[in-house]
Amino acid sequence: MLVLLAGIFVVHIATVIMLFVCTIANVWVVTNTGDISVGLWRNCTQGNCNGGLLYENEDALKTVQAFMILSIIFSVISLVVFVFQLFTMEKGNRFFLSGATMLVCWLCILVGASIYTNRYANRSVVLWTESHHGYSFILAWICFCFSFVIGILYLVLRKK
Repeated sequence: MLVLLAGIFVVHIATVIMLFVCTIANVWVVTNTGDISVGLWRNCTQGNCNGGLLYENEDALKTVQAFMILSIIFSVISLVVFVFQLFTMEKGNRFFLSGATMLVCWLCILVGASIYTNRYANRSVVLWTESHHGYSFILAWICFCFSFVIGILYLVLRKK
């Protein structure tokens, strides 16, 4: 049981780190030539990043930014609550609060990544050229899967 809790804790920390990376990095869409990348915050052309974004619908982008930041906040809160519950909770109880908080994080990732996918993923947003998804976009969906699994495991686990 201790090994399972340690494994879940390590995966939770990895999810928090990946959420930070995918939200901060400016590699959500990359041109096929690799010289231009676009993120949630900036455009980068050959290593030089500026503040202007090439997206058409700025309200949708602000929504994606907000939900990705909320997902980071709820993931960190869930990690802190899990550690707190681990040391203060009585034996036999479940980690309901940390599981519920992680599922709220999962919901925030779902909304943010879905809006981005709907609005921007199927369009060539980088100067009307051929483009593909960057590692930040892929990391967001990996974090989506990890946060769901962690949230469900927290709800099912009992402290032994």
